[in-house]
Amino acid sequence: MADQEKPEGASPRLPDPAALTRSMADIAERSQRIVSEWLKRQAGEAPSPDPLNIGSAFLEMTSRLITNPARLIQAQFGFWQDYMTLWQHTTRRILGLDTAPVIEAQKTDRRFKDSAWRENEIFDFIKQSYLLSARYVQNVVTHVDGLSPETARKVDFYSRQFIDAMSPSNFLLTNPEVLRKTVETGGENLLRGLNNMLSDLERGRGKLHVKMTDMEAFRVGENIAVSPGKVIYENALMQLIQYAPLTATVLKRPLLIIPPWINKFYILDLRPSNSFVRWAVSQGHTVFMISWVNPDERLAEKGFEDYMREGLLAALDAIAEATGERTVNAIGYCLGGTLLGCTLAYMAAKGDQRIKSATFFVSMLDFRESGEISVFIDEEQIQALEKKMQKRGYLEGSEMANTFNMLRANDLIWSFVVNNYLLGNEPFPFDLLYWNADSTRMPAAMHSFYLRNMYRENRLIEPGGITLDGVPIDLTRIKTPAYFLSTREDHIAPWRTTYFGTRLLRGPKRFVLAASGHIAGVVNSPETGKYSHWINPDLPPEPEAWLQGATEIAGSWWPDWQRWIGELAKARVPARIPGDGGLKPIEDAPGRYVKVKAN
Repeated sequence: MADQEKPEGASPRLPDPAALTRSMADIAERSQRIVSEWLKRQAGEAPSPDPLNIGSAFLEMTSRLITNPARLIQAQFGFWQDYMTLWQHTTRRILGLDTAPVIEAQKTDRRFKDSAWRENEIFDFIKQSYLLSARYVQNVVTHVDGLSPETARKVDFYSRQFIDAMSPSNFLLTNPEVLRKTVETGGENLLRGLNNMLSDLERGRGKLHVKMTDMEAFRVGENIAVSPGKVIYENALMQLIQYAPLTATVLKRPLLIIPPWINKFYILDLRPSNSFVRWAVSQGHTVFMISWVNPDERLAEKGFEDYMREGLLAALDAIAEATGERTVNAIGYCLGGTLLGCTLAYMAAKGDQRIKSATFFVSMLDFRESGEISVFIDEEQIQALEKKMQKRGYLEGSEMANTFNMLRANDLIWSFVVNNYLLGNEPFPFDLLYWNADSTRMPAAMHSFYLRNMYRENRLIEPGGITLDGVPIDLTRIKTPAYFLSTREDHIAPWRTTYFGTRLLRGPKRFVLAASGHIAGVVNSPETGKYSHWINPDLPPEPEAWLQGATEIAGSWWPDWQRWIGELAKARVPARIPGDGGLKPIEDAPGRYVKVKAN
């Protein structure tokens, strides 16, 4: 009955006064406790007045605008004309006349999916008014002469953050879906929403950590990260997992996966239906996975070269002891791919040829254009971050997660604000969003080195630009066959930038571009039939020329990678059982390290 439509003319539901009183008393008590605890934690701390260094960017933009008032006046005149047209459009609609909208939201914009945004004249006016205002602001801030590229990016990014925040869909009185729900429930949705917000504040210890999924619905090792295997080696930085075979024989050459330590490895092993690990095992690979520790202050001094020595190089030694094989195929994902590139250059200098093929999942080696994340990596912000990390010894996982969420604010922030706080709904259980919320810390020394030498100064492309463990790193010495997988809508590792990594290596290379983004484009099982990919055996100097000559192929890129790697070495051996080799099992996969929470 709850799903049936109310009869026409039915009165809105009224809240129960006693229940309302109890709810408000509970809310008041929890609010007081949250504020009190937050104030205690803030005592003695001197917060930075502008930690993101936004003020100076907008001050420079304003001064530039003032020097060219004609352009601003022209933009304002165009905006005024658009508004007059919108008033005429709305008047015609009220009179029952057909008229084309002045501006339309993009088809992918889910904020205005409710039919009332189109069918109701008032909400249609509110929506178009907002879209016109958003276009006006963006036109003004993106056409300011004389701004440095860094300042222009920052102004554009934070202007869009403001525009997204001011969307009428984010407010009770201008969201038709929320208004309808409020009438239907007698305001109970708002009480539930307030309770949801307080729970998020309690979980974040005074900071708003928006809940994106049901965090109780998943258990690592129980219903996600369930591919069977054993931890066969561990040290202070990582555990090494060997997965159990699914075939009678396996490829002689093992496969080592180096995930990023910004997030946890099980993005590649969420569920059996979309697990790259399980799929690779089913193709006859003996898969080894590095599971990085979630570091605390005890690992503050661990640097990038420690992740190379105690991570990738230690894993190669362990695989040789476990299988008797000295050569491997290696996959690096995102930051893991950057580490793989550095290690290959280090090994080339040492004459070490144990890695016979390298696959780079959405990995940057050339950081010339790192996308919108560069907004957070100016000198002032790095210094503020280093000062903060110096106190704790690490970068808190939630801070990193918040940065990535801001890159897709409508999808990863505001949609949940509306759903959880205004509609009063509980978030839907979603494994990928659970993984996204399972954040990890970053050691202070490593993170500072990474931001400065790669993102900020792009020194990895210079032969000898960085030194690891006493060895100058020169990517041009790498002759290992390489497969580059990038994704077309990647907002973390833009595909045009990852493409330039192919220009640095000297061995045979293949570049493949998948549809979707940094995660969904990679974790795209052939079983789903989703997302196409583009192939082009040629590697012209510019990425646009590559795309122009590429052929689009329906479905997952995984089979293309399997064909590529299968041609490199076809020899097979009887399936290897974890623990039957030179290293005995320590514990069952996925191991202890992946279960350590950041907060």
